[in-house]
Amino acid sequence: MNILILGNSSDAHAVHIENALTKAGAIVDYLDSNLFPTQLRLSWAPNTQLGTFKSEQYQFNISDIHSVYWRNFSSVNVPLVESHTSTIAFNDSMSLLRTFMKATRARWVNSWEAYQFHKEKPLQLYTVQQLGVKIPETLVTNDPEQVTQFAASHQNAIFKPVYGGAHTRTLTESLLEPKRLDLALSISPVTLQEYIPGTNIRSYVIGNSVYTAEIRSKSLDFREDENAELIPVELPLELQEKCREIASSLYLEWTAIDWRLALTGEYVFLEANPSPMFIYFEQQTGFPITQQLVQLLMS
Repeated sequence: MNILILGNSSDAHAVHIENALTKAGAIVDYLDSNLFPTQLRLSWAPNTQLGTFKSEQYQFNISDIHSVYWRNFSSVNVPLVESHTSTIAFNDSMSLLRTFMKATRARWVNSWEAYQFHKEKPLQLYTVQQLGVKIPETLVTNDPEQVTQFAASHQNAIFKPVYGGAHTRTLTESLLEPKRLDLALSISPVTLQEYIPGTNIRSYVIGNSVYTAEIRSKSLDFREDENAELIPVELPLELQEKCREIASSLYLEWTAIDWRLALTGEYVFLEANPSPMFIYFEQQTGFPITQQLVQLLMS
């Protein structure tokens, strides 16, 4: 059974999954998109749906790929050439790679559609809310007046990037200084949310399985806390079903869903990640995440 890992061997989670799949009897290779088109050769014929991958290390038929584990996508790497030519080359390379991701019969965990949905985080929040799941009061804007009004109507507010790439921060008075705020918002919009006192909860969803733990941390963003404590908990059955609905609505076969358990006892959805880190979580809780991922990729 041939399985690809989207990413490379410099990532500890990719190597962890490679070792687990190999131990289970699979033949595993890396699909490092950063090597395309300079070192990786890809061919595909729409009329027959046949094609090949070639690199210095391996060659195989696309039809022989059973599944692909999406760990990290680093886009394509087009050599530096004249600007217009470089743009065409980048678009051509991405078009072929996206075609492979969307048209081949291999099972993707997770798919290009899931990855795209994750990048549109405001749309993700809206979609989850339509399932009857509570989300924080949120504003996405680059209008300084709207930011000031949101801050005035919430005693505690936080902010974070719209797309991602940085951690959550508290919205302070100094950040609302008019010139500073206008300059920042002329560069990019921002996501503002109400701060919800309570407990961090993370649920991993793998197929129909849901594994949940409380995350005890003094940091506003627990990802910054190397000493965060993980306590396994049993999520209410109705919320477990909501986890599955969320994963399905966001095209996710596996994900980590972050919740905030408010002081009122209500669970508030924060985010669903299509390629979460899990090794530390698994080590601290004993949940069989690796085993479940291997079963999913080999099924």
